[in-house]
Amino acid sequence: MSGFSALSPGRDCGFCPRLVAYRQDYRALHPDWFNAPVPSFGPLSARLLVVGQAPGVNGANKTGRPFTGDVAGRLLYPALIKFGFASGMFRERADDGLAMVDCRITNAVRCAPPQHKLETSDKLNCLPYLAAEIAAMPELRILLAIGAKAHESILQGLKLKPSRYPFRHGAMHALENGLTLADSFHTSQYNVNTGRITQAMFEEIVSKIRQLLA
Repeated sequence: MSGFSALSPGRDCGFCPRLVAYRQDYRALHPDWFNAPVPSFGPLSARLLVVGQAPGVNGANKTGRPFTGDVAGRLLYPALIKFGFASGMFRERADDGLAMVDCRITNAVRCAPPQHKLETSDKLNCLPYLAAEIAAMPELRILLAIGAKAHESILQGLKLKPSRYPFRHGAMHALENGLTLADSFHTSQYNVNTGRITQAMFEEIVSKIRQLLA
C-alpha cells in the first residue's frame, strides 16, 4: 500500500472498495484535483484537535486540505482565526498561507464518500488512523467533533462508550481519560442554509474551548 503510515493512509489506500472506486472516478474526471485520502493539517503538538466526518468531494478532496474549498470551512476557519487557533487569511485554497496555532484538523474518514454518506465500514476502516493520531498528540486536551459521526468515531477511537456521552451541540463532555470532547453540529451547506448552525453558534463553542485552554 503506497505511502502507508500509522497516522495516515497512503495515496492509493485500498481498504474501502466503494471509496476507492469513487476516488478513481474523480481522478479520471478531474486529474488536477487532489483525489486521495486527505492528510491532517496542523501540528501534533497542538492541544486542540478538530475532527470532521469526511472530506467533501468538491472541497478537501479537490484541495487536499481539511475543510477547504466548500461551505464547511467558511464557519470553521474564520472562527479558529478569531480565537487564535489559526493565523493568516482563509481563502479556501490549500496555498492561502493559513497556519494552525495550537490546533490540528483531521477527518474521521479520510476519503470523500459518494453522496456525502458514510457507511459503517468506512468509519471502522479509518478508525485506526484516528486512534493513532490522538495517541500521537502528547499535549492534547480538547477534541472538537464536527458532527455526530465524528463524535462517535472519536469515542470509538478512545475505546469509550458513545452511550455515556450523547452528542449534543454545544456540549463539553469531560471524558474519563481526562480529555474534553466538545460537540458541534456539522458546518455543512445544508446545516448553514437551514439555520441549524450559524457563525455565532459555532464561535460560541470555539470561545468556550479557548476559555478552557486558558
